[in-house]
Amino acid sequence: MTDIRFKYFLVFTILFSHIDHLWAQEQANIRAEWFTDSRFGMFIHWGVYSGAEGYWKGEKLRYDNDYAEWIYYRNRISREEYLTLLDKFHWDEIDPEEWVILAKKAGMKYVTITAKHHDGFALWNSEVSDYDVFDHTSPNRDIIRELSDACQKHGLKLGLYYSHWVDWEHPNGWDHSKEIYGISVADYDDYWQNKVMPQMRELLTNYGPIGIIWFDMWIHHSGTVVTKAQLTQLKEMIRELQPDCLINSRLGLSVEEDRDVDFQTLGDNELGRTKKDHPFQTSATVAHSWGFHATDTEWKSTTTLLNSLINNVSLNGNFMLNIGPRANGDVPFEIQQRLLGMGDWLKINGESIYGCEAFDLPKDMHDWGRITCKKIGEDKFVLYLHLRNWPIGQTINLNGVKSKPGKIYLLADKQKKELEFEYNEVVTEISLPKLPPDPYISVIVVEFESKPEVIEGIVAKSVSGGFLLTPRNFSSATGKETITLAQRFGSVPEHIEVDESSEYSWKIYVDKPGKVYIDISYSYQGEQKGGEIIATLNGAEMRHEAQKTGRYVGEPNQNWEIDSFNSTRLDVININEKGYYDLNLKIHPKKDEVLKFQWMWIGMP
Repeated sequence: MTDIRFKYFLVFTILFSHIDHLWAQEQANIRAEWFTDSRFGMFIHWGVYSGAEGYWKGEKLRYDNDYAEWIYYRNRISREEYLTLLDKFHWDEIDPEEWVILAKKAGMKYVTITAKHHDGFALWNSEVSDYDVFDHTSPNRDIIRELSDACQKHGLKLGLYYSHWVDWEHPNGWDHSKEIYGISVADYDDYWQNKVMPQMRELLTNYGPIGIIWFDMWIHHSGTVVTKAQLTQLKEMIRELQPDCLINSRLGLSVEEDRDVDFQTLGDNELGRTKKDHPFQTSATVAHSWGFHATDTEWKSTTTLLNSLINNVSLNGNFMLNIGPRANGDVPFEIQQRLLGMGDWLKINGESIYGCEAFDLPKDMHDWGRITCKKIGEDKFVLYLHLRNWPIGQTINLNGVKSKPGKIYLLADKQKKELEFEYNEVVTEISLPKLPPDPYISVIVVEFESKPEVIEGIVAKSVSGGFLLTPRNFSSATGKETITLAQRFGSVPEHIEVDESSEYSWKIYVDKPGKVYIDISYSYQGEQKGGEIIATLNGAEMRHEAQKTGRYVGEPNQNWEIDSFNSTRLDVININEKGYYDLNLKIHPKKDEVLKFQWMWIGMP
C-alpha cells in the first residue's frame, strides 16, 4: 500500500453510462455492475517482504507506520540480499487456494493480490524479467496462475495489484530517492515500455478473466514522473485485452480527465464520508500493516470491521479487507477469526449488503446506525436498518420517511415475525424484543410497496427520545455559519464562533405531544454578560443572557487549559399536538465579543 496516510477525494463530475439495475448508482458503468453488487472483497499483500515479517537483521522497519511491505526501501537492503528472504518460505506448504476458500467463507466476492508490489518482484512466470517467483523457486511456482485457477474454481473474481509508478528493483523505475538524484524522461520511459507494458500484457493475456487491475499511484500524475500519455497507453491496452476489467483511480487519471476509470479508491483505511453516485472502495487492514508484521497488534474487532463495511455500502461504496499471509502461507489467527465472524454474519445478514445501495437520507441522521436499501422485484422496496447498539428502551425511530411501511421484521428471523410499529407521518417508532438477534450488529427489515418518499431537512428523534440541534443539521441560517472543528482530541467540541447577530432554524416532527425542555450549550469567556440568546418554539419565546462559562483542564499536568462549554436550561414548554415545528434561535453577542455556540437539545423531562 501507500507509504503515507492521506486524506483526499477525487471530484467525480462526468457521468458514466447509466445502468438499469435495481436503483442503480447514477454514475456506474455496465462493467462495474458486478462490483457494486459484490460490495465486499479480499486484498492480499504477500511477497518477498513476507519473509522479513517487519525486521531485517534484527532491526525493525525504519518507519513508524510499520508497513512491512516497505522494508526493502526503508532499511536500504540490496537487491541480492533482499532475495535471500525467499529462503525462509515454506513452498511445500503454500497453497493460494486456501486464501480463496477463506475469502469465500468470509462472504467476499473477489480477491485482489499484489502481483507486483513496489519491490518490483513478480508473483508469476514473467518472461520480461527473472526477478519473479518462478525463477526463484524449485519446483517452479506461479502464484498468480494458482490463484487464478482457485478463483475460477470457487466462483470469485480475480483482481491484480500492479505497482506501475514505483519499482525499487528496476534501475529506471521510480523510487523516492530519485527526488534527490533525478531521472530522465527517457530513462523512465525505458522502464515503462520494457517492464510495465510487457508485464501488464502478460497478466492480461495469460491468466484468464481479470476483474480488476488495481493500481497504487496515490497522487495525481501531474505530481509524478509518469505522464498522462503513458497512463493512457496502459489503460488502452487493458481495454483492448480485457474490455470488462475494472480500473481504479490510483491509475493516476481522474474521472475529470478520463471517464473510463471505473471506481474511486479512497485513502488507506479511509472510510466513505458522503454518499457518492460513482462506485468507490476502501482498502483496509485488520491490524495496521498490509504485509505480515511480527509485532503488529492493532487488531480491529469484528464489529468494527462490519461497521466499516456497512458504512461504505450505505454510501454506495465497497470494502476490500486485507490479509497478510506469512512466508508459509498461513493467515494470522486474529485475521482468520475476524473474517470467519464476518462470514457468519453475512450468511444471515448478507441480504442487507449484497446488491444494496445508499438511501436518500443523510448518513448521520440516525444515532442508532446506518441504512442500506434495495429494490426487490418490480415494486417492493426494502430498507435495512443496521443497529450498532441494541437499545435498552427496546424502541428505535425511523425518521424522515413519509411512506408508511408495509411490514417490519428482524432479518435474522427466518419466520419473519412482524414487529409492532407506530407510524406518524415521518416518524415510525419500531418496538423491539428485549434481546438482540445478533451479537455484532442486528438488522431490521422495513418493507414498502414502492420506493418510499422522504422529507429533507428535519432533525431525527434520537434513541434517547430527544432532538439534538447542531450547526450541522440546521435547516436555515443567517449570519455566522462557519464550523470550527473539534480540537485537542475532541475536548474542545465543534462549534460556531458567533461575533455578530446570527439566526438559526431547525425543523422537527413531534409524534408524542407533551412537556419538553430546551437546553443550550455554549462557551463565553468575557468578563461581562455576553449578549442575548432568544429561542422560539411553538410560539413560546425563551430569553437568556449569556453568562461566563469559564475554563477547565483537559488533561492534568499538560498545560491543557480549554474553554468550557456548559449546558443551560432555557425553559420547559408544552407541545399539545403532533406535527412539524420549527425551533428558531437568535444569538446577539455583545460588540467585539465572541459567543461559541455548540448545540441545543429538545428533550422529555
